[in-house]
Amino acid sequence: MENHSGLDEETLLNVTQIFKALSDPTRVQILNLLQEREYSVNEIARTLSFNQTTVSHQLRFLKNLRLVKSRREGTTIYYSQDDHHVLELLKQAIHHVEHR
Repeated sequence: MENHSGLDEETLLNVTQIFKALSDPTRVQILNLLQEREYSVNEIARTLSFNQTTVSHQLRFLKNLRLVKSRREGTTIYYSQDDHHVLELLKQAIHHVEHR
């Protein structure tokens, strides 16, 4: 069912979930870091000074939204960006803030 904005309910829900993902400082830092290259959970935690549990929780959230993807190499799981559209949105927001 479409609402008055012309968006169906699923699209509206998905868009708000993306903005919810971008509303958390920890997730923004993780997504920003993953713009560089892929990282393991331990590397993300160490680089951003977060505990591993926090990083793992946030990565699950981001993966469920298909904003990050993972691959396993031995016992290590590496994460990388999975949606250049959302990362472009993040870059534009950062550029907007830094431009002021």
